[in-house]
Amino acid sequence: MFGFIGKRALNSAISIFCLLVLVFALTRLTGDPAALFLPLDSSLEARQEFNRLNGFDQPVVVQFATYVADLARLDFGMSLRQNRPAMEVALEAFPRTLQLAAIAMGIALFAALLVGALAAAKPGGWFDRASAFLSLAGASAPDFWVAIVGVLVFSVGLGWLPTSGTGGPIYWIMPIAVLCLRPFGLLVQVVRGTMIGVLSQPHVKTAKAKGVPPRSILLRHGLRNSMLPVVTVAGDLAASLVNGAVVVETIFGWPGIGKLMIDSIVQRDFAVVQSTILVTACAIFLLNIMIDLIYAALDPRIRS
Repeated sequence: MFGFIGKRALNSAISIFCLLVLVFALTRLTGDPAALFLPLDSSLEARQEFNRLNGFDQPVVVQFATYVADLARLDFGMSLRQNRPAMEVALEAFPRTLQLAAIAMGIALFAALLVGALAAAKPGGWFDRASAFLSLAGASAPDFWVAIVGVLVFSVGLGWLPTSGTGGPIYWIMPIAVLCLRPFGLLVQVVRGTMIGVLSQPHVKTAKAKGVPPRSILLRHGLRNSMLPVVTVAGDLAASLVNGAVVVETIFGWPGIGKLMIDSIVQRDFAVVQSTILVTACAIFLLNIMIDLIYAALDPRIRS
């Protein structure tokens, strides 16, 4: 088990490094930061001095070598916009994204287990057909489209919910609802399909013949033995929620790391962009390790 986690850690470290190389190169293609941070009528000498002070006058290869050397000293650079450490800015915004993703994933998982189990109890019934339609619709609808429609209907049209920002619980409703849809839709299908297979096995039929209550069969035999694929899919979806929060945060003005990333790209605040990518990548890596540990706890065969 530890050898498996070690290999995953090594592969993740390589992937994160390659991602940083790609992000570093792409951010330099967005344009000259001096054009945004200096007045429009600034002289060429002023722009050259700005680039010299921030190291942008060096070739990209030299800039990247300096960046890697700074990373080795845990120096992630300074935010040009806020004039403070870029990692501090990223870590300040990340908890809001984590809260949003964790609550959305928790609600989606609980609802999917309930709906999927009830649908599997009577395949082909009216509840099964209704849940199949709703889950497929939720899994297929793009987040950005649902978010925009939600704002138009519930904020602009009905005036029930705020369009953006943070505050009381009412501000959380639409971002969480939008983030819940896709995980809920996919997990319902996984729970239903897996449980139907488990409930059709001989030992379950034997339990029914012995008079075991249907509720006990559904929970102890069906749901419990269906958790391995559910955990695998839920782990992948949880990681995608952290990435998918970029779109939702931007539309709803949620001050998380996704919105910070987009704002920093527009503002050409390179150090903050790189820090947000690094924090997000490390969070996904740690999440995958946690999923591996949970998977091993559910299936002892993986521990060897």
